[in-house]
Amino acid sequence: MRSAHFLMALLTGAALAFSGGPSRAQEEAAALTVAVVKPTERQWPESVPTSGWLRPWHEAIIASETSGLRITDVLVDVGSVVKKGQTLVQLSQDSVLADLRKQEAAVKTAKANLANATADADRARQLRQSGALSDQSIVERLTTEETAKATLESEEAALESQKIKVEQTKIVAVDDGLITSRSAQLGAVVSSGTELFRLVRQQRVEWQAEVSARYLPRIKEGLRASIVGPSPGDKRVEGTVRLVGPTVSTDTGRAIVYVALAAEDHPPVGIYVTGQIDLQTTNALTVPETALVFRDGLNYLFAVNKDQRATRLRVETGRRNASEVEILSGIDQSTKVVKSGGAFLSDNALVRVEGEAQ
Repeated sequence: MRSAHFLMALLTGAALAFSGGPSRAQEEAAALTVAVVKPTERQWPESVPTSGWLRPWHEAIIASETSGLRITDVLVDVGSVVKKGQTLVQLSQDSVLADLRKQEAAVKTAKANLANATADADRARQLRQSGALSDQSIVERLTTEETAKATLESEEAALESQKIKVEQTKIVAVDDGLITSRSAQLGAVVSSGTELFRLVRQQRVEWQAEVSARYLPRIKEGLRASIVGPSPGDKRVEGTVRLVGPTVSTDTGRAIVYVALAAEDHPPVGIYVTGQIDLQTTNALTVPETALVFRDGLNYLFAVNKDQRATRLRVETGRRNASEVEILSGIDQSTKVVKSGGAFLSDNALVRVEGEAQ
């Protein structure tokens, strides 16, 4: 009896020793059905992700050119869209108009004096040959005429200056644009150079993107760029590179790239946004994003070999576009990649392929 038990145990151990695990039939019964795709060659633009502030393209400061006058009317406020030459502030004109009338009278007086001097000089020129007037008297009359002419020119120049002062009582917009700051207050007495408004010229806003210095040799004027609005759901705003900053910050190793944005979008000034600059179009070997398996901080794909087994491949990813991702290394264009469900597979697992490789 004891010999029979020993023989049974021996046979059982031998069976286990020679057993290589589940049979092929068992593996096929347990195999997952997967869809496979082949990597696709795409033409994708290479882009530099970056961020930066939205700033005015050009900001104009509107100030008073005259002194000692009181503000009698403020015609615009922050947020007003204005046209070049539009009146923004009216200053008191009483004293300036009085000075204008006084100067107009001075011009009339100078013209009358010149008329008298010219008449005397003409008589002196007519009598020069007759000897009725001395040479000294003739010279005096001619000199008086020239002096009267110079006096008239001086008074006329002063009149033009006074007219300019009258025009300066109307403070106007220096360009089309958007008022972003106002310090003009009704009743205030202004001084020359007093800032009254700030204006974003032509309502043009630009993105001052901070870019790593290593990308600078590849960034040129005219390249396309885009930003994503500061709030969720905001639309993408397109632009073009206007200028590449000539210096690199010694603190950050970054340079400023100035991106002109479409004027009709009117993004708000003073907001920090993210976006990208498109460098050039290059080839990209892509697979569906669902094919990626992320484990232990690394990216993997599962490829199906000729034995219908799934092989786990470590890959390096690059750009992403919609539902596709660029694969930089680890596969080639002939690799049959498991399209989705790789998280349920193990390395060297037997699989059933659904349909043909795409």
